[in-house]
Amino acid sequence: MKAGLIMAAAWLAAASAPLAAAQLYQWKDTQGRTVYSDQPPPPSIKNAQQKAFKGSVIEVGESYAARTAREKYPVTLYASACGAPCEQARQLLAGRGVPHSSKDPQASPEAQAELQKLTGRLSVPVLVVGSDKLDGFEAGQWQSALDRAGYPKTAPPGHKPAPAQAQQPSPQ
Repeated sequence: MKAGLIMAAAWLAAASAPLAAAQLYQWKDTQGRTVYSDQPPPPSIKNAQQKAFKGSVIEVGESYAARTAREKYPVTLYASACGAPCEQARQLLAGRGVPHSSKDPQASPEAQAELQKLTGRLSVPVLVVGSDKLDGFEAGQWQSALDRAGYPKTAPPGHKPAPAQAQQPSPQ
């Protein structure tokens, strides 16, 4: 029982330590200098301000490499419900965190016309990286094209982007 109370007190002290560190005080000293401290000012200071802050936060968004690659070599995936090849193509792009537009030639006459003009056929999947086009899914070729364009090899932790501009099927 005594060991349990000691453990509970130690846990409570450790858990409350970050709360105490989250206070910041600002005041001017007798020489007119601005002072910042995590300790309260002396009682003789009249215009002290207590500030609360939430700590440092680093926002994780698109990496510089991914942004640069996206701007120079945009990626478009032409895919439909073609089974394993199209699903593997989507998984490869998601696994690397590649922002891309996705177009379904079965659902959109515009996408169908673009694909016909691009490849001369209507077979999917087709990946366009900048001006390079890759007809059919072959993981090694797709990885190489994305590497040449400068896309990161893996997605940032917790980020698996959805297609940037998913083509909505037109009502029929």
